[in-house]
Amino acid sequence: MRDRFSSAIALENARGLVAVIPDIKCISPKDGDLLRGRNAVAVSRQLVSYGAPLLSVVTEREHFGGSPKLLFSVTQAVEVPVLRKDFVTSVDMLQETVDLGASAVLLICAITDEKTLALLYEKAIDLGLEPLVEVSSEKEMRLASRLEARLIGINNRDITAFERDGNGPQRTIELAKYAPKGALLISESGIMSSNDAKRVASAGVSAILVGTILWQARDMGEMYRLLQVERSIS
Repeated sequence: MRDRFSSAIALENARGLVAVIPDIKCISPKDGDLLRGRNAVAVSRQLVSYGAPLLSVVTEREHFGGSPKLLFSVTQAVEVPVLRKDFVTSVDMLQETVDLGASAVLLICAITDEKTLALLYEKAIDLGLEPLVEVSSEKEMRLASRLEARLIGINNRDITAFERDGNGPQRTIELAKYAPKGALLISESGIMSSNDAKRVASAGVSAILVGTILWQARDMGEMYRLLQVERSIS
């Protein structure tokens, strides 16, 4: 199914919940080693057993400790749709993403020009990938609107600084009102509590993408359940 990723979000929303997308991220540039000796693929399976309807895998190596091999291992280990997160700037990376078994790919407005972004967006769709267009400003939200993006991620942190800033969910709250009608909104990064999840839910998001809060939790399963908040329908 071509829209497995968005369909999984919609199913959670139909249950009255904001979808929680766990981020399989080995290293946080801000917080350091997140694995702490754990096996990322085994944790991926655990998260699905807790009820995660989809996953995200960071494949960028230098700053986040990921790899294409990790993505392939995860997609082979779980049956839920998986998003590839990386600084995707070429069609070759899109084809690689398909070959690695991902269902969706992150396209970041802040790292490319509009012409290239549009090319990557259309090529992703041609390859059967769902593009998640990441924005961090009102200008970039307008760009996502021009692309008629169905999946839009609002990054609460500065990806060009490798998310070392400490911003919380305020950016999602500020930008959600500019989102095109009908788009599925995902709040990314900076969500560090159940209360943060509730705040972005009140802004109308369909999903939250969370990593550090899960990896640093004493009980990952319990933290996942705390982040499963009700979705606002206002």
